[in-house]
Amino acid sequence: MCGIFAYTGNTGKEAGKVLLDGLLSLEYRGYDSAGIFMPDAGSVKSPGAVAELRKKVPQDFKGKSGIAHLRWATHGEPTEVNAHPHADSSGDIWVVHNGIIENFKELKHALEKKGHTFKSTTDTEVLAHLVEEHLKTEKSFEKAALAALNEVRGTYGIALQYKKEPDRIIAARMGSPIVLGLGDGEHFIASDPSPILPHTKKVVFLEDGEVAVISPDGHSIFKLDATKVKREVTEIDWDAEQAQKGGYEHFMLKEIMEGPEVVENSLRGRLIPEKGLAKLGGLESVAKQLDTIDRIIIVACGTAAYAGQAGEYMFEAETGIPVEVEIGSEFRYKKPVINERTAVLAITQSGETLDTLEAIREGKRRGALTLGIVNTVGSTIARETDAGVYNHAGPEISVASTKAFLSQLTVLALLAMFLGRRRGMSEEKGREIAKALKELPDKIRTVLEQREKIEALAKKYVHSRDFLYIGRKYNFAVAFEGAIKLKELSYIHAEGCGAGEMKHGPIAMIDENFPTMALAPKDSMYEKMISNIHEIKARKGPVIAIATEGDEEIAKLVDDVIYVPETLEMLSPILNVVPLQLFAYYVAKEKGFNVDRPRNLAKSVTVE
Repeated sequence: MCGIFAYTGNTGKEAGKVLLDGLLSLEYRGYDSAGIFMPDAGSVKSPGAVAELRKKVPQDFKGKSGIAHLRWATHGEPTEVNAHPHADSSGDIWVVHNGIIENFKELKHALEKKGHTFKSTTDTEVLAHLVEEHLKTEKSFEKAALAALNEVRGTYGIALQYKKEPDRIIAARMGSPIVLGLGDGEHFIASDPSPILPHTKKVVFLEDGEVAVISPDGHSIFKLDATKVKREVTEIDWDAEQAQKGGYEHFMLKEIMEGPEVVENSLRGRLIPEKGLAKLGGLESVAKQLDTIDRIIIVACGTAAYAGQAGEYMFEAETGIPVEVEIGSEFRYKKPVINERTAVLAITQSGETLDTLEAIREGKRRGALTLGIVNTVGSTIARETDAGVYNHAGPEISVASTKAFLSQLTVLALLAMFLGRRRGMSEEKGREIAKALKELPDKIRTVLEQREKIEALAKKYVHSRDFLYIGRKYNFAVAFEGAIKLKELSYIHAEGCGAGEMKHGPIAMIDENFPTMALAPKDSMYEKMISNIHEIKARKGPVIAIATEGDEEIAKLVDDVIYVPETLEMLSPILNVVPLQLFAYYVAKEKGFNVDRPRNLAKSVTVE
């Protein structure tokens, strides 16, 4: 959430351009204001988009270093005065910050008593004043920053700059991601690698409780107690071009259309189809421990949690292991019953979702084996779990997750195979699943060929005020995922519902103006889904059905139908969610909304 970017160099590059371009590549994270500071030029801030900030930047705004920020408001409204960067009383110390300073009120009160005057209503401004106060007694900017950070409680990813030492920038991390970019005569600080990649692929990920200092010629890392740290350099294996739209109107459409390749990449090198086996190298180190677990707890938030719900059905059917799915933000406040025979599995695209990260940490404290299904290499959850599987979905820029969801479902199916074959799944069953997995990319392409038809349906239903999504068993979770996509993109009230639960409340809403999206593939739940559709039609509710190719009977019952190819029941969510993603996209586009950056949402939620 929010976005930090900082640069210092002696290469002749204009820092202002580097910083503004970097902010553009961070826009996908979600924000409501933007700002930039350069010691040689001053600061410019603006509510709204980076484009608005760029308009305010004067032509003579030049320098060799600076810090920049995209803010998503937590403390204080999204106004110019509350936008980052924030300065101390003297205007010499500047800071950008992601996270929440939990004790900012008491710190602010103490600083005000010492004569400090604050301009904003944010928690962040306290950091700049706190460093200013410590500079009165400490011998250096670094020591003052360390002293200030040791007084702070909460979460932060920060970049600090001192006007009197313009070449040096300090970064620190506690619960909010920070990555360093290592170039030739230039160094970078960012919330994630995307703004760094046009300049260098060499990065270093900070851990919680670590502080870094960058200059044009190098970097150093140390802990909050000033102990020096050595951190290995990571070479990022994707480039900036992958984060471009590739000719599509929106990132979201590009990412939906990448679905077949995403599934192929998630499967690559992981299937031994002739033996019905899944090879997951990231789990080899804990394979024997996995054999002893008797319970799995899946922790995730939002779309990832819906992937987890589908995974629950897969695991229990194919492995016999009891599974629970817990929302990360609630798991933190329970007293979960966990022991060394429990595996806690985190599912997260960014690998930085704070609630999911804290759930993993709670699992570790209680002795569980911790696992991750993560897309972002080098992210915190990828590093802190005992073992895991990378999605290999590539960068996902649009705030609404689409291709990551497909990848998560694919990896969950692989994991069900991996565990199942170790717990009695037959080779024949393994071969059947492997064959069906290999067929999925081409079947997704078949669904994507119906883009124009789905766009026409979106235009037909675009003026609906409400929508109901229903499904059963494996497609129970898909109903909720379809609903969340529609509401987060188009702001239409949409509810996901287990079709069997419909009669316990949601059916009261149905009338001729309340359409339903019904997931009704020809599987073990088909007859029951047909009964549920009849219940809706009896109340004059319009119905769009997601149905299996060749099912001509359902077309006689519903108002509209989108056909998908047949596959194994456990894999059907991977196909059935694709038309729901396209439908939500086209409804939002028809309404003229910002599809890639829905209001009030952020890509990576790193605050509570």
